[in-house]
Amino acid sequence: GECDAVLLCVPTPLNQHMQPDLSYVMKAMETIMYTHKAGRLVVLESTTYPGTTEEELIPILKRAGADVGYDSFLAFSPEREDPGNKSFHMHLIPKLVGGTDGPSLAVAKALYSSAFDSVHAVSSCRVAEAAKIVENVYRAVNIALVNELKIVFDKMHVDIWEVLDAAETKPFGFHRFNPGPGWGGHCIPIDPFYLMYKARALGVDSHFIQRAGEINIRMPEFVVQKIVLALNDIQKAVKGSRILLLGVAYKPGIGDCRETPAFEIWHSLESMGAQVEYHDPFVPTIVDAHGKHAAIMGKHSYQLSACGIFDAIVIVTNQ
Repeated sequence: GECDAVLLCVPTPLNQHMQPDLSYVMKAMETIMYTHKAGRLVVLESTTYPGTTEEELIPILKRAGADVGYDSFLAFSPEREDPGNKSFHMHLIPKLVGGTDGPSLAVAKALYSSAFDSVHAVSSCRVAEAAKIVENVYRAVNIALVNELKIVFDKMHVDIWEVLDAAETKPFGFHRFNPGPGWGGHCIPIDPFYLMYKARALGVDSHFIQRAGEINIRMPEFVVQKIVLALNDIQKAVKGSRILLLGVAYKPGIGDCRETPAFEIWHSLESMGAQVEYHDPFVPTIVDAHGKHAAIMGKHSYQLSACGIFDAIVIVTNQ
């Protein structure tokens, strides 16, 4: 209750219908209002669709008797981090800040300037919210593009990795993205659907973004098909085969399994009768499997010294 500034860094997941779930944000904001303090700054850092801060949070402040911009201040400043990437220290990453009004922007900018080397102020919370969404949609659609190229070139018997190595020799006009078994993490598989939801509410269809999501969601299925064909080549059925997944985190160098495609691959193989184990030095025990993947909760990383007992070893994440 004595805090002068509160930063909301709570999950913004999707519900079972692939629509935004703002319940964590709303509950956190309502909790803050129980101890409303004049002069307090509240900043939402959770990624969300443009308009959330103004449309959802200002009414809560007003119900608590706050006068936003005068005795209370409200802003949006998205988190920007790349887990496992040691090249960028947080204070060196420019901090985006948008306020609901001039005074709120000034207070938020002053706060973040004490911790970040560079603070980039924008004209509104909506712009800051949209900028964060764009950063992640950019990655989502480019990941989808290279994943689709992987499928196309596979049918042509062309090595996608050699193709990308060759294309990367061009010193301009090309930025490399690599194909993978899908997408993962708490941002890329989630945020495009937040933008699509808001766009639909305004009568706008975001076909390109939707198509990217469909491609990335289907990549685990492509991987499973390749495993089935590889086993068939050695006259093995999936049913009864022992399969080891190498790496279950959603990216190398970390132990985060949120939205990892490895669990989708695991689920599909087990549903076909395979016996699946995993090895991941960053994930000694699976602790964050939910929903249809709950059955693998508590599984332990398999020792590589016994990998000779498996019929197939699949590199999912290059740890």
